[in-house]
Amino acid sequence: MNELTSNVNWLAVIIGTIVSFIIGWLWYSPILFGKKWAEGSGVELGTASSMPVAAMVTQLVSTFFLALLVGVTAAQNALATIILIVLTVAGFVMSVGLFVKKSTFAILVDGGFIVIMGVVMIIIQGIF
Repeated sequence: MNELTSNVNWLAVIIGTIVSFIIGWLWYSPILFGKKWAEGSGVELGTASSMPVAAMVTQLVSTFFLALLVGVTAAQNALATIILIVLTVAGFVMSVGLFVKKSTFAILVDGGFIVIMGVVMIIIQGIF
């Protein structure tokens, strides 16, 4: 495990996780894409008190793992690797959307969010 965490900038990983999670809140809110995404995904947007806790926790953990992957590849000077990982994950997310017959808009919102998270995390690694 040491080979995965050696020279990782943990501050950038934590900040990348938090910033990306906040972007997700905004991305899927009615302010940006939430209403049309929900319609195209066959779900209803709820209030803050009715948020799906298990989904939020899973998203937070997965966001941390993506930030850690960005940190590991940054420590190894492997930018092309993390770009490939982000595009692969976005592709898988979009393929799941196709399987469950989401609208094209909802699929693009989901895939776009993964790409935006990757870009933000890479920038944060570069800053810190």
